[in-house]
Amino acid sequence: MNIGEKLKRLRMINSLTQEELGNRADLTKGYISQLENDTACPSIATLKDILDVFGVSMQEFFTDPVDTEVVFGTDARVQPTNDGDDIKVELLVPGAQNREMDPALVTLEPGAEMEEQDFHEGEEFGYVLLGRIQVQLDDKVYTVKKNECFFFTSDRRHSVRNIGKGPARILWVVTPPTFDYKGK
Repeated sequence: MNIGEKLKRLRMINSLTQEELGNRADLTKGYISQLENDTACPSIATLKDILDVFGVSMQEFFTDPVDTEVVFGTDARVQPTNDGDDIKVELLVPGAQNREMDPALVTLEPGAEMEEQDFHEGEEFGYVLLGRIQVQLDDKVYTVKKNECFFFTSDRRHSVRNIGKGPARILWVVTPPTFDYKGK
């Protein structure tokens, strides 16, 4: 087990410097550096003090993470609902409700429009792979073409419409996972 690497990962995830972690755990920056480089080994009490800063128990710290899938083929895609042939949403990573983000591949036929979504927490990013769309945020409309992207915080009413003559495909990522769509 590489304690130093795990401590460094926790520190980085929590956006702390070695000095900040040291101050919070009543340790020196140099000692934190030694721990992370595995040139020193903490006592159980010292390790507990450090883990308390992160809100992590000893059991959680010493439990090896379960390997999760990394690559997902087309057979893993899920189409959550079917609102006809005009809008197709494929969830690209199964089990998004247990993740920080929800990536989807959205296909809109010409003229198809996703129902306006009320504001909710989070952020949304989309990259237009094919076609041309309009993104409406509250009362403002933006045109997004192939190889362009959009980004917005989800605290605005929003909808998307295909304004091209052919299908539009969008790689869309929502965080936290709240992807819900309905067609008009």
